[in-house]
Amino acid sequence: MKPTKFAHYLNKYFTTYLPSVGGHSPATVDSYRYAFMMFLSYMEECGVDADLLDIHHLTRKNILGFLDWLQNCRHNSIATRNQRQAAINGFVRYLMYEFPDNLAEFQQILSLPIKKAPKKEIPYLKTDEVKTLFEQIGKTTASDLRDFAILTLLYTTGIRVSELIGIKVKDVSLGKPATLLVRGKGQKSRYVPLSAPAIAALQEHISCCGLDEPRHISAWLFANHMRNQFTRQGISYIVKKYFAKAKAKDRGIVAEKLSPHILRHSVAMGLVDSGVDLIYIRDLLGHVSVTTTEVYAKADAKRKREAIEAASKEIVPKENALWEADAGLKGWLKNFNRKTIM
Repeated sequence: MKPTKFAHYLNKYFTTYLPSVGGHSPATVDSYRYAFMMFLSYMEECGVDADLLDIHHLTRKNILGFLDWLQNCRHNSIATRNQRQAAINGFVRYLMYEFPDNLAEFQQILSLPIKKAPKKEIPYLKTDEVKTLFEQIGKTTASDLRDFAILTLLYTTGIRVSELIGIKVKDVSLGKPATLLVRGKGQKSRYVPLSAPAIAALQEHISCCGLDEPRHISAWLFANHMRNQFTRQGISYIVKKYFAKAKAKDRGIVAEKLSPHILRHSVAMGLVDSGVDLIYIRDLLGHVSVTTTEVYAKADAKRKREAIEAASKEIVPKENALWEADAGLKGWLKNFNRKTIM
């Protein structure tokens, strides 16, 4: 089957424009990919086969119907709805230069307002919950030491899980001052200072796995049981595993769930509570604008008092210092970019 113009330009958008022209990260490309998979599913429910979808189907009515479908039928949050809308808008802006005759309709799509989502309280871990969490991690096997180092880095540095899985051995500098080179959103790199607990955890992990040998200088700092790079889902699984053990041990734990991002919130809340300037917190967390960081400063005073004080007190004892013509469009979207982000 000959691809439609929609399929042709969607292919160019994902394979050329987003990574090369727009400079978007694999994670962003994957988020956009999933948004279009959902859009194709919605259009199929409306009677339009994915491989027959064309430019004229990009109308304000269809996009508005898609966004409402996400929220009402798939029960997506407003934040998710807005993310999917941003993906659609990006593609529409790209098409405006290719199909100027459709400019009026495209402008109608772009004029759809972004829904305002209710502000949620920032989830975070209390110090006693953190202590219980780390007590569930053994220190006897290589996997134990790896998991301990993973959670220690997440908790003491506030780095994103996407940044964590991208760290290689050569990015770790344990000299004075000890730092970690991480690559954040938009392919921007920054150096993150390492605390004494993080240094100790990394030294044990690196030594146990033999990563201090010169031949492993370009190896992933954290690898799964297959010796491959971790995925975001793999790190989330580890965090949830130990949190489930902590909940089973202590029924008094208030937090209902734990994710790598909640650990990131905990770091930020602790820094704000300690009086650290927002500019420094912005740089540590890799925020583009201090406006993003301000959300922590606006948190309730009581929550800030209950936030973490110093990671070392809780986690380390004092004695231890291309779309093909013969493949469907949905199938191509499903498999595109997967190897890059895994």
